[in-house]
Amino acid sequence: MIFDWMPVGQMGANCYIIGCEQTKEGAVIDPGEEGRRIVAKAKELGLNIKSIILTHGHIDHIMAVDAVKEATGAQILIHREDAPMLVDGKKNLSYFMGSLKNYSAADVLLKDGDTIKVGNLELKVLHTPGHTPGGICLVVEGKIISGDTLFEGSVGRSDFPGGSHDTLIASIKNKLMAYPDETKVYPGHGPSTTIGFERVNNPFL
Repeated sequence: MIFDWMPVGQMGANCYIIGCEQTKEGAVIDPGEEGRRIVAKAKELGLNIKSIILTHGHIDHIMAVDAVKEATGAQILIHREDAPMLVDGKKNLSYFMGSLKNYSAADVLLKDGDTIKVGNLELKVLHTPGHTPGGICLVVEGKIISGDTLFEGSVGRSDFPGGSHDTLIASIKNKLMAYPDETKVYPGHGPSTTIGFERVNNPFL
């Protein structure tokens, strides 16, 4: 598997670029800003981006979605419960950036348990609400891309509209903590961690 990531934008959201080594098909996960830089990195990796996968619909994770879609022709995938955030500047919280921003509608609506094919790779969709109603994590080859659900030593905020701390903690305990300790976790902000480290050290758990 080809796997790379970069923090992008004012909020330093982690954008992940993954790809199949055999087919060179790729996916961009959470293009939060800096669309040209993301597309350039994908080209550097030799990937043909077919999918733009969003872990949730907040502005710091979607701001470059249209730029990446225009450059690559990729489909936009998001959980059905967060899909309205793409096309509604009030719901995606873009007013925090100074103006209301609406983006392209989703091409594919995801649900819990779905499998996303990226070449020969298979990404499993885990619905992990709490930060947003349609927040998801993605599981692929011993890695979890956790969006704003789980961070190193912390968890996602739940004080935005549609958030729920109790729901978020339940999502983490029931879905993510079911994975082995050695499972690497790649969050929406900050450094990577492991399930084992968070199981023992995360004060919210």
